[in-house]
Amino acid sequence: MPNTPNPILATERADILDILRGLAVLGIFLSNSIAFSRIAFLPFPVLEHFPTAAVDFPLMFLDIILVDGKFYTLFSLLFGIGFSIILVRNEQRGINPLKIFYRRLLILLFLGLAHLLLLWEGDILALYALIGFLLPLFRKMQDRTLLLWALVLILSPIWIDVIRLLLHWNPGDGLLAIGQALDKKNGIPSFENSENAYYLTKATSGYAEMLKWCQSAIFYRYEYILDSNRMLKVLGIFLIGFYVGRKQIFNRLEEYQPLLKKIQRWGFIIGIPFNIAMAVFFIDEYHIPESWLGLADTLTYAIGVVPMSFAYAATIALVWNKSRQKSWLNSVIPVGKMALTNYLMQTVFSVFIFFGIGLGMGGKMGYAYTVLVVLGVYAIQIIYSTIWFKYFNFGPLEWIWRQLTYGKRLPILK
Repeated sequence: MPNTPNPILATERADILDILRGLAVLGIFLSNSIAFSRIAFLPFPVLEHFPTAAVDFPLMFLDIILVDGKFYTLFSLLFGIGFSIILVRNEQRGINPLKIFYRRLLILLFLGLAHLLLLWEGDILALYALIGFLLPLFRKMQDRTLLLWALVLILSPIWIDVIRLLLHWNPGDGLLAIGQALDKKNGIPSFENSENAYYLTKATSGYAEMLKWCQSAIFYRYEYILDSNRMLKVLGIFLIGFYVGRKQIFNRLEEYQPLLKKIQRWGFIIGIPFNIAMAVFFIDEYHIPESWLGLADTLTYAIGVVPMSFAYAATIALVWNKSRQKSWLNSVIPVGKMALTNYLMQTVFSVFIFFGIGLGMGGKMGYAYTVLVVLGVYAIQIIYSTIWFKYFNFGPLEWIWRQLTYGKRLPILK
């Protein structure tokens, strides 16, 4: 009988990858919470009148230094590793891996679009699926060429923004215009109107208002993605992940300890000063393409974020490798094993807590309380994920995703 493709068994999973996924989910939630809670949309006079303002502003400054961009970078790295696992595993069995890979991406794209159009504008799944379609173009490359391409793509925001400055051009302007036209049609206040920040949090805002908001959200989302030069950069990080997976570094941590220590050391040496500078430049009034001084934001982000994220990954791997069975990091493995479910569940929790369809707490609390909410929800996710895997083989959405990918029924009950 010919070999048939199968998903990775629980016994084949690398715990360190699930730990990194579990922590990446927390970091992404922290970043997204600024939008969920509407803090990102509130005018400064409102922010400074919160009772926690004296703590909120330092926390937001630290968020830019320590969190902003680092965990979606880590998630992107893990996506590239996942691609390499699918590729290598199936090629070794004499199976065409591309058919499985593309089917997996199409399902992810569908989930991402559903997330984007039915719940929240900040979805990352559809973006990963779209960029992921390009990955097979690089699968036959030699290691050196692959890493060179990754470096060029990761630093691409610098030369793209130089072009934008020279042309005085925003690539996402067309999408912005469509989003604004839809908002006008649906009666949603413009961004210049302070009521915009409270549109989803009012007691009168139900699911119908959320759907109206989401109609334009996809255009605003991809306008931001284009203007922040994220697409090529994410592809570059995917390629680094593909290299890590090709070398099986996650299964050979002892062998690669010297490399991990070097990544840890240089990642922090480069990352810390550049991320501090990024936080400082974030609050100035200079932006691309209006001012050449806005290039400082581009340079500090492009050079600082990826090294810091890789330093986090290396540090976590080194800490866990010292005492694998006894490490406190093992507590987040269940969260990482159902990272897709938990990522989407964070949206469900946040919509209920912050939007008018639920408790309507958005716009009513400072960042300090928002962080506490995030940590509380994440603690709940650790608990229910741990209980879930006592009885089930896959997370609920992971189970559906795998069945559709491999075209076969998989037993969910242990």
